[in-house]
Amino acid sequence: MTDDPDTVTVVVTAPDGERHELAVERGRFLRDALCEAGLSPYAAATERLNCGGRGLCATCGVRLPDGPPPDHPHDRLAARFGYPRLSCQVAVDRPMRVELVDKRVWGGREDDE
Repeated sequence: MTDDPDTVTVVVTAPDGERHELAVERGRFLRDALCEAGLSPYAAATERLNCGGRGLCATCGVRLPDGPPPDHPHDRLAARFGYPRLSCQVAVDRPMRVELVDKRVWGGREDDE
């Protein structure tokens, strides 16, 4: 946990079950914090071929069991139908848990995993 009021704790669980605890500055986008920590939300094929955090390619999906409600149109659809949320559209404003998705490109629905 962090004592700095400008940072929050983000606990990340990798597909293999390994847990990482990050101190993330409030207001940063989750995608940027994950990439900076070496915890890519991308599949191997989309690591270099993505939209750079613009919410267009839908390849940076993660699971947010207790994350903030979606406010981006693509993210709302993803949440509604059980797909991973777009990490590039999630501003970290509170402590949260993040589950990286084992995926080929985007990730399957919750029912399928």
